[in-house]
Amino acid sequence: QVQLVESGGGLVQTGGSLRLSCAATGSIFSIITMGWYRQAPGKQRELVATITGGGVTNYADSVKGRFTISRDGAKNTVYLEMNGLKAEDAAVYYCQMQAVVQFSLGQYWGQGTQVTVSS
Repeated sequence: QVQLVESGGGLVQTGGSLRLSCAATGSIFSIITMGWYRQAPGKQRELVATITGGGVTNYADSVKGRFTISRDGAKNTVYLEMNGLKAEDAAVYYCQMQAVVQFSLGQYWGQGTQVTVSS
Protein backbone atom coordinates (compact mmCIF):
# COMPACT_ATOMS: atom_id res chain seq x y z
CA GLN A 1 0.00 0.00 0.00
CA VAL A 2 1.39 3.37 -1.03
CA GLN A 3 1.18 6.29 1.35
CA LEU A 4 2.26 9.89 1.08
CA VAL A 5 2.96 11.50 4.42
CA GLU A 6 3.24 15.27 4.48
CA SER A 7 4.66 17.54 7.12
CA GLY A 8 5.81 21.10 7.61
CA GLY A 9 2.66 23.15 7.27
CA GLY A 10 1.70 25.79 9.79
CA LEU A 11 1.18 29.45 10.49
CA VAL A 12 3.61 32.01 9.14
CA GLN A 13 3.62 35.77 8.75
CA THR A 14 3.55 37.46 5.39
CA GLY A 15 7.03 37.37 3.91
CA GLY A 16 8.02 34.38 5.97
CA SER A 17 9.15 30.91 4.96
CA LEU A 18 8.03 27.34 5.37
CA ARG A 19 9.37 24.02 4.20
CA LEU A 20 7.01 21.19 3.34
CA SER A 21 8.08 17.57 3.14
CA CYS A 22 6.36 14.55 1.66
CA ALA A 23 7.63 11.02 2.05
CA ALA A 24 6.29 8.21 -0.10
CA THR A 25 6.26 4.73 1.37
CA GLY A 26 5.19 1.36 0.06
CA SER A 27 6.10 -0.97 -2.78
CA ILE A 28 7.05 1.71 -5.29
CA PHE A 29 8.87 0.46 -8.36
CA SER A 30 9.53 3.79 -10.04
CA ILE A 31 8.52 7.38 -9.38
CA ILE A 32 7.67 9.35 -12.49
CA THR A 33 6.87 12.69 -10.87
CA MET A 34 6.23 14.12 -7.44
CA GLY A 35 4.71 17.46 -6.79
CA TRP A 36 2.66 19.83 -4.75
CA TYR A 37 -0.82 21.14 -5.36
CA ARG A 38 -2.87 23.49 -3.24
CA GLN A 39 -6.49 24.28 -2.64
CA ALA A 40 -7.80 27.41 -1.02
CA PRO A 41 -11.36 27.65 0.32
CA GLY A 42 -13.84 28.03 -2.51
CA LYS A 43 -11.22 27.46 -5.17
CA GLN A 44 -10.15 24.56 -7.31
CA ARG A 45 -7.04 22.58 -6.57
CA GLU A 46 -4.12 24.01 -8.51
CA LEU A 47 -0.62 22.95 -9.38
CA VAL A 48 2.17 24.55 -7.39
CA ALA A 49 5.26 22.67 -8.53
CA THR A 50 6.34 19.29 -9.81
CA ILE A 51 9.63 17.48 -10.22
CA THR A 52 10.35 14.45 -12.35
CA GLY A 53 12.45 11.47 -11.44
CA GLY A 54 15.19 13.05 -13.51
CA GLY A 55 14.97 16.32 -11.62
CA VAL A 56 13.12 18.44 -14.17
CA THR A 57 10.99 21.02 -12.38
CA ASN A 58 7.85 22.91 -13.27
CA TYR A 59 6.29 25.78 -11.33
CA ALA A 60 3.10 27.74 -11.37
CA ASP A 61 3.76 31.30 -12.49
CA SER A 62 2.47 32.59 -9.17
CA VAL A 63 5.25 30.91 -7.20
CA LYS A 64 8.20 31.17 -9.56
CA GLY A 65 11.17 32.77 -7.88
CA ARG A 66 9.72 32.22 -4.40
CA PHE A 67 9.20 28.46 -4.12
CA THR A 68 11.71 25.70 -4.77
CA ILE A 69 10.87 22.05 -5.20
CA SER A 70 13.48 19.37 -4.66
CA ARG A 71 13.62 15.66 -4.06
CA ASP A 72 15.66 12.98 -2.37
CA GLY A 73 15.38 9.95 -4.60
CA ALA A 74 16.90 7.61 -2.05
CA LYS A 75 14.21 8.53 0.45
CA ASN A 76 11.31 8.92 -2.03
CA THR A 77 10.80 12.34 -0.51
CA VAL A 78 9.91 15.65 -2.08
CA TYR A 79 10.33 19.05 -0.49
CA LEU A 80 8.83 22.45 -1.12
CA GLU A 81 10.76 25.42 0.16
CA MET A 82 8.43 28.41 0.29
CA ASN A 83 9.85 31.88 0.73
CA GLY A 84 8.27 35.29 0.57
CA LEU A 85 4.89 33.89 1.49
CA LYS A 86 1.86 35.97 0.62
CA ALA A 87 -1.71 35.90 1.82
CA GLU A 88 -2.74 34.28 -1.43
CA ASP A 89 -0.45 31.32 -0.74
CA ALA A 90 -2.65 30.24 2.16
CA ALA A 91 -4.23 26.90 1.33
CA VAL A 92 -4.17 23.20 2.02
CA TYR A 93 -1.12 21.83 0.26
CA TYR A 94 -1.31 18.33 -1.14
CA CYS A 95 1.55 16.09 -2.14
CA GLN A 96 1.02 14.16 -5.35
CA MET A 97 2.94 11.33 -6.94
CA GLN A 98 2.79 9.47 -10.22
CA ALA A 99 4.53 6.16 -9.89
CA VAL A 100 4.65 2.60 -11.07
CA VAL A 101 3.38 0.39 -8.30
CA GLN A 102 2.96 -3.34 -8.84
CA PHE A 103 3.37 -2.96 -12.62
CA SER A 104 0.70 -0.27 -12.88
CA LEU A 105 1.02 3.48 -13.28
CA GLY A 106 -0.99 5.28 -10.66
CA GLN A 107 -1.56 8.67 -9.11
CA TYR A 108 -1.42 9.08 -5.38
CA TRP A 109 -2.26 11.93 -3.01
CA GLY A 110 -1.33 12.86 0.50
CA GLN A 111 -3.80 13.93 3.12
CA GLY A 112 -2.90 17.61 2.87
CA THR A 113 -1.18 20.05 5.17
CA GLN A 114 -2.50 23.49 6.03
CA VAL A 115 -0.48 26.60 5.30
CA THR A 116 -1.80 29.77 6.89
CA VAL A 117 -0.30 33.17 6.15
CA SER A 118 -1.07 36.03 8.51
CA SER A 119 -0.52 39.71 7.89
